[in-house]
Amino acid sequence: MTTDLLKALIDPATVALIGASDNPAKLTARPMRFLEQNGFAGRICPVNPARDTVLGKQAFASVGAIPGGVDHAYVLVPTEAVVDAVRECAEAGVKVVSVLADGFAEAGEAGRARQAEVAAIADEAGILLVGPNSMGVVNTANGFVCTTNAAFAAARIATGTTAVLSQSGSIIGTLLSRGAQKGLAFSRLVSLGNEACAGVGRIGLSLLDDPGTDSFALFLETIRDADALAEFGHRAARLGKPVVAYMLGRSDEGKALAVSHTGALTGSSDAVASFLSANGIRRVDLLDTFLEAPSALARTRVDPARPRHATVVSTTGGGGAMVIDQLSLRSVAIAPCSPASRATLEAQKIALGHGKLVDVTLAGARYETMKAVVSTLMRDPETGILVVATGSSAQFNPELAVKPVADALAEAPEGCAPVVAVPLPHAPESLQMLRDAGISAFGSIEAAAEVIAMMLVPFDAGQRPQPVEVPAETTALLDEACDGGNATLDESASGRIFASLGATLPRQVHLAPDAALSQAADLDYPVVAKLVSPDLPHKTEAGAITIGVGSLDELQAAIVQMRASASRHSPGFRDRGVLVQEMKRGLGEALVGMTRDPLVGPVLTIGAGGTLAEVYGDVAVHPIPLTLADAQAMIDRIKGFAPLRGYRGARKGDLDALARFAVDVSRLMLDPRVAEAELNPVMIGPQGEGVVAVDALVHLGSAPDVETARE
Repeated sequence: MTTDLLKALIDPATVALIGASDNPAKLTARPMRFLEQNGFAGRICPVNPARDTVLGKQAFASVGAIPGGVDHAYVLVPTEAVVDAVRECAEAGVKVVSVLADGFAEAGEAGRARQAEVAAIADEAGILLVGPNSMGVVNTANGFVCTTNAAFAAARIATGTTAVLSQSGSIIGTLLSRGAQKGLAFSRLVSLGNEACAGVGRIGLSLLDDPGTDSFALFLETIRDADALAEFGHRAARLGKPVVAYMLGRSDEGKALAVSHTGALTGSSDAVASFLSANGIRRVDLLDTFLEAPSALARTRVDPARPRHATVVSTTGGGGAMVIDQLSLRSVAIAPCSPASRATLEAQKIALGHGKLVDVTLAGARYETMKAVVSTLMRDPETGILVVATGSSAQFNPELAVKPVADALAEAPEGCAPVVAVPLPHAPESLQMLRDAGISAFGSIEAAAEVIAMMLVPFDAGQRPQPVEVPAETTALLDEACDGGNATLDESASGRIFASLGATLPRQVHLAPDAALSQAADLDYPVVAKLVSPDLPHKTEAGAITIGVGSLDELQAAIVQMRASASRHSPGFRDRGVLVQEMKRGLGEALVGMTRDPLVGPVLTIGAGGTLAEVYGDVAVHPIPLTLADAQAMIDRIKGFAPLRGYRGARKGDLDALARFAVDVSRLMLDPRVAEAELNPVMIGPQGEGVVAVDALVHLGSAPDVETARE
């Protein structure tokens, strides 16, 4: 987005209000009222061919009739008139067009066709189209309050540094009013609506160069522009502008339709969460956190050289314990006052209590005490982040418990530990005093704990992993499978595909239905026998697998029994023979699976494997492509792998080989014909001995209905 287009979006010289009403009580009169009320200095040009004036301003018959041109037009006309209005804007050379009306992609086939027509007009003319279904654009710094949202009738709209990008129009008003109640404000607020042309990623990228914005709050109902959103997240992280998202629509009903265990484990909620996280976008669960996190993350940064833990100092023992409890629930490590700091403060006869909480309750709420404690702990190299929880004095005597915190920060040298404050009573004046001093201060313990956890786990803003080519052999095998018209491939075909990607499989023989068993005589017994059929993806349930077959005679008996069991489970199943594998054992089992999410694309799932994988749900998820470091981080999060990491002296498994294996096989999903795939179990050998995949599944199919999922 060019500088001119950004200026037209948030700081236009001329704005046209197409369809503006002369009745101040009507919705379509609000943008003009709000613009004038907030002192917008640009030209405001209502377009209404039925009137000479609108709310006392000269009205124009058309956009083209406005002298000097228009930078930004807000289309307020009914749905059926929108296409003509946008076409008129294109002919007049308008740079940015926002559209209020609904009745587009969300309104069935006719609405989708209408939206496509509007988008085509905008694209051809080079218009930045916001909406449809957009409640407008707001710049709090210059009075460009071009919105129909009633909350912006507020007598005073404060200016902040966080830009809000919301797919819900009403939410920009909710955030404005709730933020004002908490003493928080915003820089820009954009109601994105249906994102026919410009989604949250594109608008976010454009605002990265906005000097008035240092952080972003994204209210998401879906994801329509995953690539642009990923690029926005990475670029924002490199610029030090944190991005926080509140995501609706976490239903995972689609899990029931999945073929593989992985599909049942990885719903869209997990896929979206992993996508956001992998691209530096922090997803939050609490509205309070959503309001407070962006500016706090921009204001407070932990030096990489400092330890990744929190030290809590409090003037109230119970309140301090509450803070520690909430931090611990979010896996934040708590560190007590260091011996050096304790010696310094006790020499000043300051009682600190015992345990991990630095409790100065008995020392009394005194300015000198609080300043000495905060100053000492800030300067201590063993302090990671300092959390100051103040009790009733924050409400009634802020000069005793709050001002010393602000003064300690003002006098602190460079490189000190950052300070976060949590006044425990309702204390708006103390919150504002702390924020004015540059301290991240929270009115909610839960929000404070959630944000502190984010502060201590910074995002690595390196380059995004780039897709690699799928090996030619893999592509050829997929071509063959597609020519056969298969959807779910049998295990033999699936195994060949994974082997082409570098996966190690057991030594095995595929016996055709009428083949002589002697073909399996050279294998080392005991073996595993499995029926080969695209109709039996879960062999255990179908009785289509036998473990520990000790001889050819036992193999013959096992085949007869498996076919009888499979016929009862899936009458008429397609019998493509028997796969006989040498038995492989490992120190542990893993599941490595891949699915194609309709919103964010292919994702990888790694978890504790075996038949109980779905029961435990102990998995980690990451978008594809990914790096070796990404795969290693996923494995580190899986609790079931603790013994393989040497827990309590257990023999260590080759988890590095599992990470390499996962990255290699994940390349399969870069071929769009693959809907999902899985290897379960993958046997993990001792360190240095690698991993072996003993069961494979590949499901082909068209990409999910992305447009339906995103609307």
